[in-house]
Amino acid sequence: MNATVPSTLIFDSRFARDLPELALSWQAEEVPDPRLLVLNEPLAAELGLDPAWLRTPEGVRLLVGNLLPEGAAPVAQAYAGHQFGAWSPRLGDGRALLLGELHDAAGRVRDLHLKGSGRTPFARGGDGLAAVGPMLREHVVSEAMHALGIPTTRSLAVVATGRPVRRETVQPGAVLARVAAGHLRVGTFQYARSRGDTGLLRRLADHAIARHHPGAAAAEHPHLALFDAVVAAQASLVAQWMHVGFIHGVMNTDNTTISGETIDYGPCAFMDAHDPATVYSSIDLGGRYAYGNQPIVLQWNLARLAEAMLPLFDEDQDRAVALAEEVLGTYPARYGAAWTDGMRAKLGVPGADDDDVAPLLEELSALLRDNHVDHTSFFRGLGAAARGDARPARDLVLDLARFDAWAERWRSLGPDAELMDRVNPVYVPRNHLVEEALAAAVAGDLDPLGRLLEAVTRPFETRPGLERYAEPAPGDFGASYQTFCGT
Repeated sequence: MNATVPSTLIFDSRFARDLPELALSWQAEEVPDPRLLVLNEPLAAELGLDPAWLRTPEGVRLLVGNLLPEGAAPVAQAYAGHQFGAWSPRLGDGRALLLGELHDAAGRVRDLHLKGSGRTPFARGGDGLAAVGPMLREHVVSEAMHALGIPTTRSLAVVATGRPVRRETVQPGAVLARVAAGHLRVGTFQYARSRGDTGLLRRLADHAIARHHPGAAAAEHPHLALFDAVVAAQASLVAQWMHVGFIHGVMNTDNTTISGETIDYGPCAFMDAHDPATVYSSIDLGGRYAYGNQPIVLQWNLARLAEAMLPLFDEDQDRAVALAEEVLGTYPARYGAAWTDGMRAKLGVPGADDDDVAPLLEELSALLRDNHVDHTSFFRGLGAAARGDARPARDLVLDLARFDAWAERWRSLGPDAELMDRVNPVYVPRNHLVEEALAAAVAGDLDPLGRLLEAVTRPFETRPGLERYAEPAPGDFGASYQTFCGT
């Protein structure tokens, strides 16, 4: 053990041991002038890490991969993927490293992973670096998602490197220390399948079962049960995205996890005005990953996972395809049930009959779209309407007669305002506030970032002094707003 690292800090490297074909031993580049920008102290405590030590020069060096416990074996992970529908046979961690696995306070295995730690052989011509703005975006949005109760990778820390990064302009560099239940992706299975090594594919599936879906091990057909578990987890995840208006922006198969966590907060954003066609990502020129397309894209990604796993389902190709199709065919119903249950809660009518709820939801979606209504503000405002004050929601709608007719039928179902307040956030990382906080942080002022984090990490609790964090974007903001992937 390195004498400057606490003796209680122990990394495992099970991924690298179990799957050496998918793990390339590599080291993070030396950071010339590391400076801690933000540290997630509650997460550090969950991981059994001492926040005070992480703030020391030695702790900061750990957070950028330049100081490691003895025996740590950082690796760049190999995977493939479909990017905007186009097959890429070799992607991998081009600017990232898995430092190792930790056991948190609850005994769960968690990955500690870096982004922006330098070029690896998977970099494909990239510089391997990351800039302060995009890494702080991931910190803010992933912590907001966690506070909303949505499965997600999390940010432990963002460290400025003192190294300039060239993008559209020269920007200050940074490294993100990310924590996840795991970094296995659909693209990991695609890579293993593309090698034509069924033994590797089987070991990968067994590793995924042990790590993420242990219940599958007891099934009659464990590998098919694994696929079934991933379908269920991802159907639930994308439904939760839809409930809060989250748009991932780059739903490639290498960004679809086996664990069911949200991963890679590049060009992500929360929708302002409700519209299924909403796209913010500058690289999504055709709208493939628009808000309303996300459930369909997720099913497409799961079909690619099924293709990769076919040799594990049955030796007979036709039988394997039939088994895969049977499981994949459950996705629409699973997604539909998860989405409808979540929307029932958002409307405060969990026990209402389907015949009453289904037309209400259909009409509401059209009402919000046609009137360009702010997604987050409207649903939060409905809580007041359930208590008798319709103004917070009604004032957001231009077609008042249409709203009044809808609201009368909705109120006849007896909505539960307290339930609504527990699931409809007051605060999400609104795009104009994120951009404001990131611009200030890049310029050296972290106070706006801190205030934004204060709001979005307690999203359901209205608090005085945070009124502007609950307000829709200014009218001149959203029309041309774009997000960028940061590479």
